[in-house]
Amino acid sequence: MNAAMFYARGLARQLVPFRLANWQRVRILRRADVHPDCDEIAWRVAYYNKLTDSFDASGATRIGDVSRDRSRYYLDLEETSRGFGPDRRLNYLFGDIREVPQTPSVVKSRPIGAQNAHSVLLKLDKLRHFKWSDDPVPFRDKKASAVWRGTPLNAQRRALVRAYYHHPVFDIGHSSQEVDGLLPKAPLSHAEQMLFKFFVSLEGHDVATNLKWGMASNMLVMSPRPRFETWFMEGRLEPGKHFVQLLDDLSDLEDKVAHYSAHPDEAEEIISNAHKWIALFSNPEKERIIAAKVLAKYFALSGQLEDQIQ
Repeated sequence: MNAAMFYARGLARQLVPFRLANWQRVRILRRADVHPDCDEIAWRVAYYNKLTDSFDASGATRIGDVSRDRSRYYLDLEETSRGFGPDRRLNYLFGDIREVPQTPSVVKSRPIGAQNAHSVLLKLDKLRHFKWSDDPVPFRDKKASAVWRGTPLNAQRRALVRAYYHHPVFDIGHSSQEVDGLLPKAPLSHAEQMLFKFFVSLEGHDVATNLKWGMASNMLVMSPRPRFETWFMEGRLEPGKHFVQLLDDLSDLEDKVAHYSAHPDEAEEIISNAHKWIALFSNPEKERIIAAKVLAKYFALSGQLEDQIQ
């Protein structure tokens, strides 16, 4: 979906009366029990919303009063929340969230770990994070090299640039201000990066945005273990199955590239598993059901859901 269509649909959705949106929400939730992937729906809802105890949301923002300042976040939240009516209340945080809030809140991102139940994940800012294209080039036909482009937002990204900027084979470079006198390299489009076999993915402010479209490609994704997660459930990705894990200091990049260059069958198995993971998020109806159940659980535990369709 392009940006124009995203905003057009979002604006049209706001014209739907709350009563009709509520009917649609109930209808969606009823389909969950008979959906062929009901087990997957259940474990994903439990993963996104780990809350188990009741809590007080009486001081939270009304759905009808959610801020519109960050329009992509607002429209994504409104898509799911509108069916619950304008008067139910929820805490929410828009943007790149790196800490667990003190009160249960809807967020786009959270730290990975056992103590993150107050961070309730929804599919927010999906226009940026859940957008990928087909890769027509098979893994074995790509350049036997590693690629990375990005802004040097943190120490790990700057370390990658310092270590591999002048590598004779890799194409590693940053796309903004100098790093220790190293000038930015020319940007590379997604299509240009997909000509390479090995794709380095590093977290920025929170998650690595390029991890998703990298896993959707025929490149082999290489990344340190993720520390943050979104609706993509980065915390459930398994090293050696969905991606190749790098050391945090990235010192093993050359060794990992050499290994999978010599063992393309292993690389293609990981790429196939990555594609299966991507497929989890490809069914629009299932995504709507899961999102609705995540919010229904939030409202039920905060004592705001009168009906029994959860």
